[in-house]
Amino acid sequence: MRNVLGSVGTWVVRRCVTGPELARMSNHTDVLTSMRYEWRHTGRTPGARRSLAVLQERHPDIGVDGLDDLCGVVTILEARGGRTVIERARIVQALLEECGDPELHRALLQTLLPGIVSVCRQLRFGDGIVRDPSETVSMALGFASELLTDWAGQSRTYAAPDLLSALRGRLRRWLMKEKAASLATRANYSDNEPAVESSPLLARLNSFRGSQYERIAGITYARVFEGRSLHDVAAADHSAPSTLQKELQHFAIHYLI
Repeated sequence: MRNVLGSVGTWVVRRCVTGPELARMSNHTDVLTSMRYEWRHTGRTPGARRSLAVLQERHPDIGVDGLDDLCGVVTILEARGGRTVIERARIVQALLEECGDPELHRALLQTLLPGIVSVCRQLRFGDGIVRDPSETVSMALGFASELLTDWAGQSRTYAAPDLLSALRGRLRRWLMKEKAASLATRANYSDNEPAVESSPLLARLNSFRGSQYERIAGITYARVFEGRSLHDVAAADHSAPSTLQKELQHFAIHYLI
């Protein structure tokens, strides 16, 4: 039997966009919406307030003094947050410099969500390459989080555009590998799975081998790479589809992003 943890590299998300693409997607709970709800709590925790204090101390000139928590930071970084483009850019620049802090990492990821979806839209959500547009969004979230880790400590005047540009490149390369893998599979070379084996999430998911999360990682593999429906994997797992969907989303949000 294939070692699912040795090849899984993405996870399932549902309904990630609005507009014309929505017709091609299901009506299950949106992971992006779940992230936003979760952020309303985590952005206000004592840890988030401590991280904000560090940000204020190290960057007293970016205008975040007076805010109560990191939710406030994300709010003022929205287009209608009351700050100019230049002011928002300076805050994002500071967040990237301090991105080694998990709380500030999460705040910056939350800030970038609209841009991440925009990148996916530019690449047509992998239309014609992946079965479900949500797979493309899930990979984009993982890539974005990894970019924040890789670039933490850097000072970039145009941090947000730079990050999204790098994300677009990584996501495009992944789609090209997925397309190559699909063509190889159709040519009966099913043993050749370059897109799976080269997944940037491979090392992270390998860490769950033998742990209490091995089962959910295996279900994720079956759902994404084998193309099995949620109802099929739920039946095999003897779970209710709605319950299993929530479990997949919880795994993605809390352990993969």
